[in-house]
Amino acid sequence: MSIWQRHDQVTHFRAADAAGSSTTVTDQPPFWETVENENVRNLPDHLKQFVVDQNWEAYTPIDHAVWRYIMRRAVAFHKKHAHKFYFKGLLGTGIDLDKIPRIGEMNRILARIGWGAVAVDGFIPPAAFMEFQAHRVLPIACEMRQLGHVEYTPAPDIVHEAAGHAPIIVDEEYADYLRRFGEVGAKAMSSRKDFELYEAIRHLSILKEQPDADPQEIERAEKDVEYRQANLGKPSEMALLSRLHWWTVEYGLIGSVDNYKIYGAGLLSSIGEAKNCLDDNAVKKIAYTLDAADYAFDITNEQPQLFVCRGFEHLGSVLEDFASRMAFMTGGKAGLDKAIESANVATAEYSSGLQATGVIEKARYDDDNQPYYLHLAGPAALAFDYQQLVGHGKDYHADGFSSPVGRLANTDKPLEDMTDQELKKLGIEIGHAARLSFESGVKVEGNLTGIERRHQKVILMTFTDCTVTDGNETLFEPSWGTYDMAVGKSIVSVFHGAADKDAYQQVALVPKERSVRMQYEGRLKRLLELYQFSRDIRDGNQPVAELQTLFAEVTTDFPEDWLLPTEIYETALNHGQAELVDKTRGHIEDLKTRRPDVAHLLDIGLELAHLKEHEK
Repeated sequence: MSIWQRHDQVTHFRAADAAGSSTTVTDQPPFWETVENENVRNLPDHLKQFVVDQNWEAYTPIDHAVWRYIMRRAVAFHKKHAHKFYFKGLLGTGIDLDKIPRIGEMNRILARIGWGAVAVDGFIPPAAFMEFQAHRVLPIACEMRQLGHVEYTPAPDIVHEAAGHAPIIVDEEYADYLRRFGEVGAKAMSSRKDFELYEAIRHLSILKEQPDADPQEIERAEKDVEYRQANLGKPSEMALLSRLHWWTVEYGLIGSVDNYKIYGAGLLSSIGEAKNCLDDNAVKKIAYTLDAADYAFDITNEQPQLFVCRGFEHLGSVLEDFASRMAFMTGGKAGLDKAIESANVATAEYSSGLQATGVIEKARYDDDNQPYYLHLAGPAALAFDYQQLVGHGKDYHADGFSSPVGRLANTDKPLEDMTDQELKKLGIEIGHAARLSFESGVKVEGNLTGIERRHQKVILMTFTDCTVTDGNETLFEPSWGTYDMAVGKSIVSVFHGAADKDAYQQVALVPKERSVRMQYEGRLKRLLELYQFSRDIRDGNQPVAELQTLFAEVTTDFPEDWLLPTEIYETALNHGQAELVDKTRGHIEDLKTRRPDVAHLLDIGLELAHLKEHEK
């Protein structure tokens, strides 16, 4: 069975109980029909296949406690080390420090700054991720990291996506960079090896976030990622862009190599790595340039170097420098060669504006390396301005599409710019036999039955009883049917995917393997109840006197749990329960001795408990 499948409809879930089990719901309308955000409602269909329901009710009290611990620690740490817009952005994008945000609520607030958000499952293909950004929509992985991964998770989660990516977009310059990056990335050429590496990374990230994962299976998955990273060959446009994205959007620093602030989402959401990155002896700081694309990255380990941009306008200038060399900007032989090498669906755009979509399998070049004839494998489709031409979809061009490129011989004016009168003088008239001789030597002879124009340009000519030759080679013969000839003196752009993706019904590679939420069964269900009870006391929904009972049960039945004692300590401290404060502090100190792996996390919990109200 294929590991890829298309989700023709989104499956919605709701929690069956506090343990996080779920049942399918079939009577809910699609998320984008009810969301209060125009950007999300207007997403094209081919992106909606990635959208899932957040299933907010399935987050457990432990999930919310982990979120609160991370966010309070992040705010305390980043007051000194994060970009100034981080704190403004937390308020401006609907991020609640006390509980996991609802994406629906975030959308209402994000709409004010022209952005939106959707829930997705873990890593999605880079091209799709980029295209969401181009539509000014943040794709947010809606899973929540485990307590054991409180400082860092290899899988994207809602801490990383919502609290890492969202806040900085309140800066208009950065938001525009993110949108433009999405536009560029959505057109980047990728290879099959890119998808195989993406799949391997996704599989590893899911494994590492599973509490009962087999260590040997994790080791095999790590070796698979390492192998695919080492055997990518020449990096594709998408691979290189992914590096620029990683070193800016995910792990970027801003300022100078000697004086910098954090703005990358990976660092904003991983305080452990953010703290370590400040050690200039351990992590090298490099001034950000286009050379960053030469540095591969490893998502499973901390980064040995980071890049510092001068400002967000600097990010945009480097991006445009990179984009100027991409196939969608250069077109011509360089662009077509990238498309042919990728062996994926791509679009070649003629100078007339006609866009031919299909797998570009061959191009013919003249002595100056200019393309003069294209061959696209079927199914193919034709479009103009990203809208499919009526009657020129995949069904009609099921067997492919081929056409000349270039100027007619012995004419000064490009064919695409000729008026009907000028065409008639050359013997090119609808309803009559016509003979077109191109500078390349390609000849098209047949009965002209139609001319398609857009914006005063000829983009397509249709012939019956047609023969197309290149020297002594026949490229099309009358028995093959109608010949549709693209018109354009050159190929000005070549980009990944279909011009009109929805009409082409381009099915993105959607992984079948799904992220798995932590399941609490047996006695662990009681632990969830205790975490909820702690929150209820802190929120004033249960009497503070119950803290003593809560503390007794935690220390007796769950003596190894480390986060709940810090919550009890904080609440007791805030309510002046000195005796319980001392008892809890003693338990925490004992736990630090028994569990040195979490000793520093307990110390941080104690520090957070002592923060004054204005510091929280």
